[in-house]
Amino acid sequence: MCGIIGYVGTRGVIETAVDSLSRLEYRGYDSAGLAYFSNGKLTITRSMGKLSFLKDRLKGEQSNGQVGIGHTRWATHGRPSETNAHPHRSGSLVLVHNGIIENYLAIKKTLQDKGRTFTSETDTEVFAQLIDDLYQKTSNLQEAIFEAMTVVRGSYAICVMSETEPNQIIAVRSGCPLVIGIGEDKELFVASDIPAFLPYTREVIYLDNGEMAILSTHGLEIKNLSNVRVEKPVTTVLWDATMAQKGGYRHFMLKEIHEQPRAITDTIRGRVNAESGSIYLDVALPEKIARVVIIACGTSWHAGLVGKFLMEAMAKLPVEVDIASEFRYRDPYLTKDDLVIAISQSGETADTLAGVREAKDKGAYTLAICNVVGSSISREANAVLYTHAGPEISVASTKAFTTQITGLILLAMHLGEKRGTLSVSARQEMIHQLIHLPQQIEEVLQGAEKIEALAKRSFKYQDFLYLGRGIQYPVALEGALKLKEISYIHAEGYPAGEMKHGPIALIDENMPVVLLAPTDHVYEKVISNMMEVKARGGKILLFTDELSAEVVVDESFIIPKVAFFLSPIIATIPLQLLAYYIAVQKGSDVDQPRNLAKAVTVE
Repeated sequence: MCGIIGYVGTRGVIETAVDSLSRLEYRGYDSAGLAYFSNGKLTITRSMGKLSFLKDRLKGEQSNGQVGIGHTRWATHGRPSETNAHPHRSGSLVLVHNGIIENYLAIKKTLQDKGRTFTSETDTEVFAQLIDDLYQKTSNLQEAIFEAMTVVRGSYAICVMSETEPNQIIAVRSGCPLVIGIGEDKELFVASDIPAFLPYTREVIYLDNGEMAILSTHGLEIKNLSNVRVEKPVTTVLWDATMAQKGGYRHFMLKEIHEQPRAITDTIRGRVNAESGSIYLDVALPEKIARVVIIACGTSWHAGLVGKFLMEAMAKLPVEVDIASEFRYRDPYLTKDDLVIAISQSGETADTLAGVREAKDKGAYTLAICNVVGSSISREANAVLYTHAGPEISVASTKAFTTQITGLILLAMHLGEKRGTLSVSARQEMIHQLIHLPQQIEEVLQGAEKIEALAKRSFKYQDFLYLGRGIQYPVALEGALKLKEISYIHAEGYPAGEMKHGPIALIDENMPVVLLAPTDHVYEKVISNMMEVKARGGKILLFTDELSAEVVVDESFIIPKVAFFLSPIIATIPLQLLAYYIAVQKGSDVDQPRNLAKAVTVE
């Protein structure tokens, strides 16, 4: 949800900041801007559209300063335009901002009553003018920002520079993520995500809510809301910049689809013992768990739906799955015996983070399943189970989803072991099958050309229906989501048994039906649903592990036969490829689909 970069150093402000922004463009890409010093004066260059337009405007520009801030935007307040692009200026200061200021209209009215005028439609300019108004009274930028924080209400991260204090950046976090990068020779970075500065340093400090970082040519200082200096640990990032590059693939999404065998292997690694059947998660959980509640958004919610099947089957626990934005506002009934699992790739999803806080306030024990070490949700929860997908750059999530399911499998087996609901022999067999899964995913990926050919025959359709039963129903939801996200084709996921309760009215020769039908205990039921589609002239795209002679369909793809608990992962891979290749055929921007952002850090 927008990308921030701040830089202090001698490397070349413009080049370094733009290079860093290029690794944040997946967070926002409808406009971009940069503020830097030239001959002691603040210069702002902004452009509507993707970062390439800003790069063109900056050609030939030079900065002889050591400080700069940049931003790539995903519009919240105000349409995409150069006027609404960041940085925003007020008086001697400039500001970049992620998040939403909820009471900006009231603040704007107060400032207008004082005679101030506004040129943009954004809440960001309101924030900048508020700080400037306070700065003119105090002549102390840090005090002005602290006071402004008591006025604004919302979730935000900001970086501020001023012509009167040209050697520093002041960065504040309140709800939206900010991370500090510690380079060599007093070189400092501040960014909304680690990949921005990863080629320059792997030493990072995570800011907590209410903390202010002052990055200057003299060094780094961090303060809390009481204006007291705090010491923060430095963490070394274990993945490097090459993991966030395309590596010869046409798009990040395709690269990340093909990284899934490795990502799943890394998520399993060191956590299972095939000989003893034991699961080692290094996660402290309560001895007594009466119920599990899973909260998440989007793709992570689909993973949570799979988790319900897994935990009820393996651990014999009742499980509820909630969309986090609904959970946080419905006054959920929770007790100290409830385990609340929050799933988020980024660990910064605003609604899921709020759900964690709601659950803790009600006395429940919280566990995060997350891909980003040190993220807000991972720090807020009582315990965390990290996936090891590595950086996921494409907005449409792929390897994060399958590693989340892998984490849920491990957690379900762990709970089954602790509760005595899974025997040693059952766990040994499951571990053996789980370890073999990455190889089976490779088999699916080797059939990518078949999926590409199928996409070429299917991309002109305007509507798709995805059907699955049982544990395949969340996969149908996820497959439909991937298609609509990146190809802009209308797609719905439905439980196959619910087809007769509405969707069947839509089925004709112009609506392909993607049917998930592994040969499990509901296979015959799914085939019956398929025959109902065929009777109405629907086009069948069948994904199954066994194609019998009596099953005649328009298109089919054979997936490896796996155990029930692994089937959602293996069935997901071809659906990811189908969405990808259809989007390519349609000429869509696969990695940066319109109106979407990677990390939804505001409501």
